[in-house]
Amino acid sequence: MRFADIIGQEQLKRHLVESIDRGRISHAQLLSGAAGAGTLPLALAYAQYLNCPNRHDGDSCGVCPSCIKIGQLAHPDLHFVFPVNKQGKKSGEVVLSSDFMDLWRETVTQTGGYFTRQQWNDRLDLGKTLKGMISAREADEIIRRLQFKSFESEYKIMIIWQPEAMNDEAANKILKILEEPWQKTIFLLVTERADLLLPTIISRTQEVAVPRLTVEDLMPLARCNDTVQAANMARLAAGDVIEMQRIVGGGDDTLRHECFDLFCRLMRLSYNDKHLELMEWADEVATLPREQQRAMLLHSARLLRESYMLHAGLGSISYLWGEEADFCNKFAPFIGNQNVEFIVEQIELAMRQVSQNGNSRIIFTHFALAISKTINRLK
Repeated sequence: MRFADIIGQEQLKRHLVESIDRGRISHAQLLSGAAGAGTLPLALAYAQYLNCPNRHDGDSCGVCPSCIKIGQLAHPDLHFVFPVNKQGKKSGEVVLSSDFMDLWRETVTQTGGYFTRQQWNDRLDLGKTLKGMISAREADEIIRRLQFKSFESEYKIMIIWQPEAMNDEAANKILKILEEPWQKTIFLLVTERADLLLPTIISRTQEVAVPRLTVEDLMPLARCNDTVQAANMARLAAGDVIEMQRIVGGGDDTLRHECFDLFCRLMRLSYNDKHLELMEWADEVATLPREQQRAMLLHSARLLRESYMLHAGLGSISYLWGEEADFCNKFAPFIGNQNVEFIVEQIELAMRQVSQNGNSRIIFTHFALAISKTINRLK
């Protein structure tokens, strides 16, 4: 992948190119940002530029053997680690990224590198109870693969996608090699949630913050001649290519719809003091995979923000459309200065508890009852 293939991020692309041209190559870099902002494509383009012998005009050539192999994700000096798992895994069975490389190549090729962890879990067909993870055995494999000399290129590059999926044992195993890697070895960690990484991991990397895209960056994806309509669609996408593709496609994102439905039911039950039904709601959410629980909380925070903007008379900067806009316009009168901060605190608390593998039934029972109490204040 060349930098020219990446949507937007012109300033960041120039920065990455100049750092290589000046020989300022950090051995461990943490690309942090939304998947739809292009974190993985940037890592791939960086790796290709780094090992391209014919760089010109601020980009890799795209036609040399190194570029072709990296473009096909088949270069012997480019390694990948990403969260994996599988249904029906036997006790003690080891599942590694290398077992899923064909699926990984297919996914990156089809999406251009713009896909979320949940979309990857769906590709793995993990169902509702499993999630991908990076195990301690995977960390051992990282060390094993990188101890050999490079085969063809000057640099060996290890891209770890979603390093927050590492358990503590795996993270601790790679601390030493992150701090003092073998010569000409580069780590590129690509994360959506740097806050979930061990502080010792973050301290050993140079963070590269990947911002969300601008409306102007996304407008060409609208594929329509109406400039106003294209701008509105790009604004609703909130700087995210994946969201923009969903809006343009007009398809129903199942996960998004489920999260929206759970949010609506929670708020309606809270308003009407339906405590028994709230307990049933909490039990239902407790059965979801933790990634889906987290997605529901993130969607709730977003819809809460939009409702508060509407309540404050700032609908012009609202990022809503369709059924979300209809609901939040009706819900907005019940979100104000009296309760918005408390609800945000409850969402953040539930997020932390879910990330810490707390008891889901207890977490969401407390969450639902706390929300009910504060929504009821504005009746």
